[in-house]
Amino acid sequence: MWVLFAFGSAFFAGITAILAKCGIKNTDSDVATAIRTIVVLAFSWLMVLISGSFSTIIVLDTKTWVFLVLSGLSTGASWLCYFKALQLGDINKVVPIDKSSTVLTILLAFIFLGEKITLINTAAIILIGVGTFLMIEKKKSATSGNSKGRMWLIYALLSTVFASLTAILGKVGIDVVESNLGTAIRTCVVLIMAWLIVLIKRKQSAVKNISSKELIFICLSGLATGGSWLCYYKALHDGLASVVVPIDKLSILVSIAFSYFVFKERLSKKSALGSCLIVAGTLVMLI
Repeated sequence: MWVLFAFGSAFFAGITAILAKCGIKNTDSDVATAIRTIVVLAFSWLMVLISGSFSTIIVLDTKTWVFLVLSGLSTGASWLCYFKALQLGDINKVVPIDKSSTVLTILLAFIFLGEKITLINTAAIILIGVGTFLMIEKKKSATSGNSKGRMWLIYALLSTVFASLTAILGKVGIDVVESNLGTAIRTCVVLIMAWLIVLIKRKQSAVKNISSKELIFICLSGLATGGSWLCYYKALHDGLASVVVPIDKLSILVSIAFSYFVFKERLSKKSALGSCLIVAGTLVMLI
């Protein structure tokens, strides 16, 4: 059953990317993220009330609270580093590094959670890695000459590390807590970080300038994010992190499909081959 939740996470994450793209055409991404997190928070706590798990919050021990907060901080830090890397470097260099979090998560799961790495898993890692590389078009962006030294590389690597830590810390932190409650608590931490970023960058005035149309898409993306997170952490709670994370990465295929119908974007032959390898690697990981 947890495999179905993992695929549900990928589906909602893929839709989130499309809705978010429609919602930030004229809206600052930091502001949109902060608003979207409010929707995710409301959605998360609604699910807590529906599941009736709120009363269990009083029995959470210190260790669980620490790991839930750390997981939330890792999520916020990953977002911050990822967008900083995109700002400083080329997207066709930053994205492959960020996607490598799948491999790093598998390695961390082996080290800290004792999840085994077999020959089959190794083959899957290679397929996913090669497939992800092929998905990135070798095109020079308009900002190629504006990269500030190698700082973009540092931020990209940090984004990968924090994304991997999010999965590992989340897995540890929700072993003794109902998954909906764990997601809701973690989202509180992310919300605080998101609005701190807006305040630190003094972008709060941009909130009143958001058009109603983009606000609707931002809120819808928040609902999709909430659905993705709830499925993701439910899958982590019941299954193996080394399998859940690769399945979640299939969200890129959902985004590709919707991009074709919504934005008329087409895959090159190389990207199509890369997507096939990613799917093959994920299926191998499920064996």
